[in-house]
Amino acid sequence: MQYYIWTLGCQMNVADSQLLASELEKLGHRAAAHGDDADIMVVNTCVVRQSAEDKGLGRLQLLSQIKKAQPNKVIGVMGCMIGVRDPLWMRQRLPYVDVFMPPSDPGPMVDFLRGRMAESAALALEADARSRRDALQDGDLVLPLHERGHLVSAHVPVVYGCSHACAFCIIPFRRGLERSRRVGEIVAHVRSLARQGVKEVTLLGQIVDRYGADIPDGPDLADLLRIVHEAAEDVGIERIRFLTSHPNWMTDKLLRTVAELPRVMPQIEVPIQAGDDTVLARMRRGYNADQYRRLVGKIRAIIPQVAIHTDIIVGFPGETRAQFMKTYEILEELKLDKAHLARYSPRPQTVSARRMPDDVPDEEKRARHRMLEELQARVVADINARHLGQVVEVLVEDRHKNRWRARTPQNKLVFFEADGDWKGKLAQVEVTWTGPWSMQARLPSKQMESDPPLVLAV
Repeated sequence: MQYYIWTLGCQMNVADSQLLASELEKLGHRAAAHGDDADIMVVNTCVVRQSAEDKGLGRLQLLSQIKKAQPNKVIGVMGCMIGVRDPLWMRQRLPYVDVFMPPSDPGPMVDFLRGRMAESAALALEADARSRRDALQDGDLVLPLHERGHLVSAHVPVVYGCSHACAFCIIPFRRGLERSRRVGEIVAHVRSLARQGVKEVTLLGQIVDRYGADIPDGPDLADLLRIVHEAAEDVGIERIRFLTSHPNWMTDKLLRTVAELPRVMPQIEVPIQAGDDTVLARMRRGYNADQYRRLVGKIRAIIPQVAIHTDIIVGFPGETRAQFMKTYEILEELKLDKAHLARYSPRPQTVSARRMPDDVPDEEKRARHRMLEELQARVVADINARHLGQVVEVLVEDRHKNRWRARTPQNKLVFFEADGDWKGKLAQVEVTWTGPWSMQARLPSKQMESDPPLVLAV
């Protein structure tokens, strides 16, 4: 049977879809090139904002028509729309859905599919799956067949859930309390990805800095990075990243570790969310604007050449124009490398939805969003312009419109032209053009002659 997964939302959902795909591959199923060709159709949902929830429900509505015409198709829903509790209301609203999966838990789909298979068919399917996994070890995450030997960058969850309930955030209600994965599981995950050709891993957590906080006397994120770094050296992982951080838990120990380990990239994603202290307090973020300023200064002092990314919400309940302008001013002042911008959307169960009226008009939210977009485009254009004429190291991800697409250690997008197969290879390129969202470069002829391209083994 063939499967297809529509993934909405954050990097954690991407990792969850990869985990589900792995379990389906172990059962002998294969990824379909197009959703229409699939026998198993799954929507991995996001509810962080209403627009994301609407998109998931829209996709499910389309699948309901397919199910009506072809009842043997298997329809599954996964992710934050389901949450960690039994989704009775979802079962009633979506009676055509066969399987409901909580975030990060493919078990219900595995059980359902095994239950549908006759014993003889199940044994044959499992034998076929084993024959195609002979290069892997028990417990490995198995990439889809078309990604093995081809996927360059992958996500590795290290902390599930979240125990820090910001006023606007639905994640603790849908993904549950914070729980750290065991070090051995994480290292095994990284090693299995490396055996399948992956060259870069990103360690994930809703607040990744709190890795190990739920384990008495356990390792923290800095310790984990050192362990993963050692494993990466053994198996050929070139780069390690982590996200998302929180200002309250970013320690000097963590920053020094990033600075010391050559395979950990100089990129920090630490959201500010707003630049006004009153708004930050209403958001229940636990810091003020000056503390965030000092943190940015410390990061830049400890980690040379660092790129800092942030998140910002505009139009939080009660946010005045003057308060918004403080966000604009701090973004203009700090000149961060990337800002993920969002308009506030009330989410069920959250403090802001229950106690704070959504009183900033949508038109005003959009206007504030545009102002920050335009500001950030100017800021990043200036930052990237500093790379013009420089030689930078990039990790090549894939081919895009006859050019190679790659990223710098700071996660900046670079395109260059070159013959041969450069996928998964580190290259030194000279930047010839810069813009706010990407850069163009050329491969020096000396490197092309002396450094043959890498072909990943499948």
